[in-house]
Amino acid sequence: MLAAPARLAIVMELAEQPRFVHELVERLGLSQPLVSQHLRVLRGARLVGVERQGRAAAYSLTDQHVAHIVADAVQHSREEQ
Repeated sequence: MLAAPARLAIVMELAEQPRFVHELVERLGLSQPLVSQHLRVLRGARLVGVERQGRAAAYSLTDQHVAHIVADAVQHSREEQ
């Protein structure tokens, strides 16, 4: 599930705070359809939840433990280099 670099980047962004799709698009430099597709996969795995705020939707991690696991994995991969 988290093997895709874009999904890892999304999880890392959501670890900081909930974000709207347009914020993820801007921060990650990915297209809106691609971000939405990855969010759909992460929601299907129950790693990401969504809260409607009017017409907009704010995405957040459902469990902060995921953020810690991802941060540890990224840090470990940097140590290996």
